[in-house]
Amino acid sequence: RGKAQERRCSLKLAKGSAPWISAPILLSAALAAAGSWYMSALAMAGSIFMIFFHRDPDRLPEGEGMLAPADGKVVQAARDGIAIFMSPSSVHVNRAPLDGLVRNIEYRKGTHLPAFLGRACENQQNRMDLSTDDGEMELRQITGTLVREIVCYVRPGDRISRGERIGMVRFGSRVEVSIPPGYNLQVKNGDSVRAGQTVVAVRGP
Repeated sequence: RGKAQERRCSLKLAKGSAPWISAPILLSAALAAAGSWYMSALAMAGSIFMIFFHRDPDRLPEGEGMLAPADGKVVQAARDGIAIFMSPSSVHVNRAPLDGLVRNIEYRKGTHLPAFLGRACENQQNRMDLSTDDGEMELRQITGTLVREIVCYVRPGDRISRGERIGMVRFGSRVEVSIPPGYNLQVKNGDSVRAGQTVVAVRGP
């Protein structure tokens, strides 16, 4: 019990987050040394936000089936796929919905509309083609209006496990994923989901 409690209390941060967190900390220290305490406090608040934004908690699936690839709110739910909007308060690390093989990854330039809009499907994005035992899937990491940085942890040819961390998108973004044939949708518009934890579709009879 003690070890489980210790794991819950530990703070994990996303890969590559160190520069984003250290920059405002160093700025805060420099401003404090210069006697600008108010600006130093603002910079420190920025570093606290960066730590919060880049948190990467461990997750366990709630059951069998296809997992949510991202934290946030379901803004589109259909038989062929779902779209999840990640607000700045969401965990932004993305996870694999099913076991599979990364066949291809393609970066596409695009617009920079707010990620909660339906037209955001045309924004700058990373498209990932996955082969699973139940069919082909496409996962899209889509940027929003702010920093617009997509991070991908995997490469073509990699085998990924259900719930495995596969990347992140910074500061307000969207993830869309197709659903393999034979799966039944388990979520609807407006539902809140967690990456690697919430089951969004299950194999039908």
